[in-house]
Amino acid sequence: MGQHGKRYREAAKLITPGQMVDPETAVALLKRMPGTKFDQTVGVSIRLGIDTKQADQQVRGTVVLPHGTGKSVRLLVFAKGEKVKEALEAGADYVGLEEYVEKIQGGWLDFDVAVATPDVMNVAGRLGRVLGPRGLMPNPKAGTVTFDLARAVREIKAGKIEYRVDKAGILHVPIGKASFSEQALLENFSVLLGAVIRAKPAASKGQYLRSITLSATMTPGIAIDPSKTAALAVAGAA
Repeated sequence: MGQHGKRYREAAKLITPGQMVDPETAVALLKRMPGTKFDQTVGVSIRLGIDTKQADQQVRGTVVLPHGTGKSVRLLVFAKGEKVKEALEAGADYVGLEEYVEKIQGGWLDFDVAVATPDVMNVAGRLGRVLGPRGLMPNPKAGTVTFDLARAVREIKAGKIEYRVDKAGILHVPIGKASFSEQALLENFSVLLGAVIRAKPAASKGQYLRSITLSATMTPGIAIDPSKTAALAVAGAA
């Protein structure tokens, strides 16, 4: 395994091994870490006390981060008729149907999120094998299959993201950029945490939030004490 670079090692000196901190301290530590030439993505990894082999213990949902993710989202909408105009006026980057299905089948994937109206899913559904594994297939549970295109497009452009637990029971979710203020990162974290807590499966027993780690693209992870997130979680759930 390769050695970490000087910047990473300097950042690691700010962390006490084995110590868990409150969210405010974690964000402050992250902001003190050496920067890079690019604006790093800040993310949170949350390990949940669920059994992912059970269908009734899956955790998946969407949340609108108040400060967005800092990323410009390229949005594709599958629609026809009057809905094409509605999507374009709301700010979608690409809108259409058959022509985009053909482009994607030909290898085009220059978009980050796809939305579709229910009446065109029989056509867009042909792309399941291409978009499904990449997490790009429109899905009613994620709010990306809807007739209310104006609202869906505005929310996604404003910072709506989808979170979904992986096979290990961990959520990996971006909450902003390293250039964000501490307050903005904390507020995004708070809203995400509130959403995750609301999504707790009824069948989940014992401790739900097992561990939480905050990090940026080129930094070590900072362990957050789940027991010290109560106040933020309440604020985020409000």
